[in-house]
Amino acid sequence: MAKGRLSGPLAVVLIAVGGIATFAGVVQKGAFGPDDVAPPGRFPVMEPSRPVEVRIPSIEVDAPVHDVGLADDGSIEVPALEKHNQAGWFEKSPTPGQYGPAVLVGHADTRDGPSIFHDLAKVRPGARIEIRRRDDSVAVFEVNSVEKFKKNSQPIDRIYGDFSRPALRLITCGGDFKGGSIGYVDNIIVFASLIEAKNDG
Repeated sequence: MAKGRLSGPLAVVLIAVGGIATFAGVVQKGAFGPDDVAPPGRFPVMEPSRPVEVRIPSIEVDAPVHDVGLADDGSIEVPALEKHNQAGWFEKSPTPGQYGPAVLVGHADTRDGPSIFHDLAKVRPGARIEIRRRDDSVAVFEVNSVEKFKKNSQPIDRIYGDFSRPALRLITCGGDFKGGSIGYVDNIIVFASLIEAKNDG
C-alpha cells in the first residue's frame, strides 16, 4: 500500500538519465521557498490511489505512469529504457493528491532521441498538470516554479520534505551534458500544488 509520507530517515540516491541527486528523509513542516508560492485558498486532500497517467498540456505530454521503487544499490529506480516515454512514480512518496510531495521521475532523452520529460524546463508557473489515478479520479496541480539545481547541491527539505499541502515534484536531468558516469550536471524540478480533485470523464 502507498504511504502518505516517508517514514523515518531515508537516504537514497536519485538517478535520472546519467546523473545523481541526493534524496533524504522528510519532515512534516512547510518548506516553500521564495520562488515556490502555492496557489492561495482552500485545497482538496485526496485518499491514496496510485497514479496511472500524467498529462502536461503545455508541453504535449500525455503518458502512462508506473511504479518505481528502490534499486539494489539504494537508488530510486527510473523507467527502463524501453519505457523512456513513461514516468515513474516513486512508490515510497505520497500518491498524487495526498499530503506531501508525490515524486515522478522521467528521462529527458536517450541515445535515440527525446523522452517524456525532454521539454520539462519549458513548463511555466501557472501551468496545469493532471494526474489520473487508479480510482479514476484526477489530481489537478498548478505549477509553482520550475527550477534547475546542481545534482550535488539541492534544497532537499524543500523538494522532498514539504508536507504543508498535497504537492507534486517532476524530476529529470538537464543543464550541460558531461557524458560518462556524470551525464547531465543538473536536475530540472517542477514544483506544483494540488488545486482540484475531479472524476475522469
